Amino acid sequence: MTGVLPRQGIARLIESGAIAAEAPILPEQIQPASLDLRLGRVAYRVRASFLAGEGRRVEDQLAEFEMHRIDLDQGAVLEKGCVYVVPLMERLALPDGVTAVANAKSSTGRLDLLTRLIADGGTEFDRIAPGHDGPLYAEICPRSFSVLVRPGMRLNQIRFRQGQAVLDDTALADLHAREPLVDGEALISEGLGFSVDLSPALAACAGFRAKPHAGVIDLDRIGHYDVSEFWETVPSPKGRIILDPGAFYILVSRESVTIPPSYAAEMAPYLAMAGEFRVHYAGFFDPGFGHASAQGQGSRGVLEVRCHEAPFVLEHGQVVGRLVYERMAEIPDQLYGAGIASNYQGQGLKLSKQFRAP
Repeated sequence: MTGVLPRQGIARLIESGAIAAEAPILPEQIQPASLDLRLGRVAYRVRASFLAGEGRRVEDQLAEFEMHRIDLDQGAVLEKGCVYVVPLMERLALPDGVTAVANAKSSTGRLDLLTRLIADGGTEFDRIAPGHDGPLYAEICPRSFSVLVRPGMRLNQIRFRQGQAVLDDTALADLHAREPLVDGEALISEGLGFSVDLSPALAACAGFRAKPHAGVIDLDRIGHYDVSEFWETVPSPKGRIILDPGAFYILVSRESVTIPPSYAAEMAPYLAMAGEFRVHYAGFFDPGFGHASAQGQGSRGVLEVRCHEAPFVLEHGQVVGRLVYERMAEIPDQLYGAGIASNYQGQGLKLSKQFRAP
């Protein structure tokens, strides 16, 4: 079957030994179209980010770039601005014809916690080729906040696919005609366009900007932290904001999006010529996101925005990203938001789950 493997397909990979782990894989790790990956017991502080490179092992690169190692068993702080490599509990022995792609989980991205998958022989972040047989590692770089982590925490997730399943623009337009994917007009060009909401209704608080000198966030503390200690609100009285270089923002899309049960989607980086910013670390949208069959009524996309070299004016309705839709190999036996812990079904402007509702 061609397409993204659903949770029951991932379960079959586990049963066959294609996915293995040093501790039993928990049922709650298996999402509708992805598998959550768990941190191991040690972190390596390294001098710089790296890829293993063709024919080389991550372990060999660690021997060259390691500065010191940190035991995570009692919990440890990963400091803002530093780069760490953490061996994961899971490993892969992928069959021929099955590729894997990883991405940060939603809460990880909303904390500006850059988390990427690396593996032996890898020449790209977050991409695993067919036939890969070996361990997996997370490269973690806290960008805005220092974080407290422990073994077993799930910062990133991996999606498996057989063959080419991406919908081209014609197929995407046909799908939207049959089953509307957004409220309002669909901007379809190499995916489904996402624009930013800076409307008058959000004038007092169109988003949040990370404070530069905040405290440590314990990732296990849900609904614990006061928003005002870590974020400042961003008003948009004129329907626009000016992004500061180096600053990190949480904004929201103008469109409410749905992902039908037979499809999955990924937020793709927008072209650099669109502006001096990057949108969205956490790119996976699961089958059922915002969909009526999973008690959704359309969900808006939360946009994680980082401005680069120059201040940039962001206007209401400006296109800032695109969703690439893919076919599922089969419909998942459980959809996003239907009977599983889905923190962001029906979301609007929302910070990560560690913060109390403002």
